[in-house]
Amino acid sequence: MVTHGNGLIECHGVTKTFGGVVANNDITLNVPQGRITGLIGPNGSGKTTLFNSIVGYHPIDAGSIKFKGEEISRLLVPQIARLGLMRTFQQTRIYSKMNCVDNMLISLPHREEGYRSLLTKYPPEAVERAEELLEFVGLYQKRYLISGELSFGQQKLLEFAMALISEPEVLLLDEPTAGINPTLING
Repeated sequence: MVTHGNGLIECHGVTKTFGGVVANNDITLNVPQGRITGLIGPNGSGKTTLFNSIVGYHPIDAGSIKFKGEEISRLLVPQIARLGLMRTFQQTRIYSKMNCVDNMLISLPHREEGYRSLLTKYPPEAVERAEELLEFVGLYQKRYLISGELSFGQQKLLEFAMALISEPEVLLLDEPTAGINPTLING
């Protein structure tokens, strides 16, 4: 049963097309507060497209997307992220030439906009938080390893930690265990 007006994430009549290809057609869903919710479907059914639309990567053609009751379907990705809604990807998006700690630090929400904030030194508490999250995902021992040298599964865990450092209210996980050794998942 789909209810409206009380979900953390609400999609109503969401449609997204790419040229003549309909990726999402009239999608309605409600993700309640405090629940872990899964989106299940075969490959090519539009799950990733819906995730991309929810976080602003693919503006929708029709419908409504709300986060905490606020319409977000016309907002940009950074605006939506600042509201506390983020996602991970099927294919990892890490900085492969940087070590794990630096990947974490560059993922911190910037205190101010512009290039100048990229050049400022990170406070010790930021490094400590980065290392705590790397320990949480099992990568503490590899924290100074160049991230491109990690296995694909470890890169996915790094990406997960990179998302967590922003302390999102909601984190959408797209194929979170694809390519990860089951011992890393169950360990």
